[in-house]
Amino acid sequence: MSFEIEGKLHKKFDTSQVTDTFKKREFVLELGGPYTQYVSFQLIQDKCGMLDEHEAGKDIKVFFDLRGREWTSPKGEVKYFNTLNCWKLEAVAPVQTDASGSDFPAAGDEPPAFDNADNDDLPF
Repeated sequence: MSFEIEGKLHKKFDTSQVTDTFKKREFVLELGGPYTQYVSFQLIQDKCGMLDEHEAGKDIKVFFDLRGREWTSPKGEVKYFNTLNCWKLEAVAPVQTDASGSDFPAAGDEPPAFDNADNDDLPF
């Protein structure tokens, strides 16, 4: 199952070589809203380098899969773990605003032209 989410790249970590044949890299995405959330994702194998072109503090879109697994401790306790496994990253362009900081047209801006000659299908 695949998901996507946008947020600010809060922190990125170095790639770690877990075994001879497996490496991973983690990063944290900051999600805005009334209560800021910090969500951890991982990149694995050849995907680890994707994070290099993105800077902390910039907005990104993360495409990821949700993974889960069961683990039994040596004491016999069963625990469950989830992983957000990223497979694609994209930079998000900031919203364009005018000098007032608004992303709406200014009060003095001309409205778009409307040609009513060909579209006069109203009954009155």
